[in-house]
Amino acid sequence: MSAPAPRSLPPRVGVWLIGARGSVATTVVAGCAGLTAGLHPPTGLVTETPAFADSGLPALSSLVFGGHDTLDCPLPKRAEQLAAGGVLPPGLPSAVAAELAAADREIRPGGPLPGDIRDEEQLITAFATDLRDFVRRNGLARVVVVNVASTEPAPTGPALPPSSLYAAAALRAGCPYVNFTPSAGLHHPALTTSAASSGLPHAGRDGKTGQTLLRSVLGPMFAQRALTVRAWSGTNLLGGGDGAALADPAAAAAKNAGKERVLADTLGATPEGQVHIDDVPALGDWKTAWDHIAFDGFLGTRMILQTIWQGCDSALAAPLVLDLARLLARAHELGLSGPRPELAFFFKDPVGDAPASLAEQYAELQRFARRLSGGAEG
Repeated sequence: MSAPAPRSLPPRVGVWLIGARGSVATTVVAGCAGLTAGLHPPTGLVTETPAFADSGLPALSSLVFGGHDTLDCPLPKRAEQLAAGGVLPPGLPSAVAAELAAADREIRPGGPLPGDIRDEEQLITAFATDLRDFVRRNGLARVVVVNVASTEPAPTGPALPPSSLYAAAALRAGCPYVNFTPSAGLHHPALTTSAASSGLPHAGRDGKTGQTLLRSVLGPMFAQRALTVRAWSGTNLLGGGDGAALADPAAAAAKNAGKERVLADTLGATPEGQVHIDDVPALGDWKTAWDHIAFDGFLGTRMILQTIWQGCDSALAAPLVLDLARLLARAHELGLSGPRPELAFFFKDPVGDAPASLAEQYAELQRFARRLSGGAEG
C-alpha cells in the first residue's frame, strides 16, 4: 500500500500593519499568536463565530505579520509594556515571544522621517518595494495592508499625507487595503482614480470600537420608537498615543466627523451637541466615553439617557483588525474589488453605500459571509 500523500499547508497570508509598533498592532500580533497557540479563546473575533465557518477565510495560524513604523521600540518590549498596563494578559508576551520577534524582524522604517528628503514618488516606491519583498521572503499568497497608525489631521492641500502614501504603496504592490483610522488613506482625491482602476478590494474607515458602536445601536432605537432626540453630547477621555494625537484639534475634528455621521444617518438629522475629546495621559491605553442624550417622549415629556463606556482601545480594536484582514484576504482571493460596503459593520465612516444601523450592517456582513463561501447572497 502506498503512503498517503502529504497534506499541503494552507497558503500563508500577510498582514502589513501601518503603525506596526503601536499598541493596537502589538495587541494584534500577540493576540493572534495567543489564539493560535490555544492560550485564549477568540473573544471579540467576529470571524470565529459560526456565521463565518464556511466562508473560506484564512486560518489565524496562516497569518504572517510585518509593517511600517517610524518608531523603533521592539515588539517584545512593547508587549511587555502593554502587559504591565493591563492591556495584555500577564505572561502572554513571554509565551509568544518568538512570534513577536518574528513580526518585529518584518517591520521596516516608515516615513517621511525627520529630515527625509525623499519626495512622494520615492516614498511610495520604497514602501511598495517593502511590501513586495515581504511577499517574496515569506512565500505569501497575498498581503492585506491595514492602517492602524495615529490619526492625522485632514489634508488641506494636494500633498499626500503619510496615510495616503502608504495607501498608494499598497495599490502599487497589488495589496488590498484597510483604513482602520479616520486619516485620509485612500480617501484622498489624488488616489480616487488609482483605487478605482486597481482591481483591489478596500475597506474603511475609522474602526467602530466604543462610543460610536453604541450610537449605531441607540440611534436606530430612538428612530424606531418614534422618540425625538433633541440633543446628543459626548465626551471622550483618552490616554496613550490616541489621546496625544487627538489633542490636535484638526485630528480631533477628523475623528468626530464619523461619530456625527452615525447620528445623522440613523436619526435623519444631526441633533444639537458636540463630542469633546480630552487627552488624559494617566489613562494609558484605556478610554472613557460618556454620552448625554436629551429626548422627548409621549406628550412631549422630556427625558435623559446617559451612557458610560470604559474600555481598552487596543483590546477592542485588535480582533476587528484580524477580522478585516481575513475578510479582505478572502475577497481578494475571489477576485472581488473596489470598496466593500458589506464591511460597514466595522467602521464609523464606511466606504460605499451602506446602512448606518448596526443591526442592518450585521445583516449585510452575514450576506457577505455567504457570498465568500459561494452561497446565496440574499
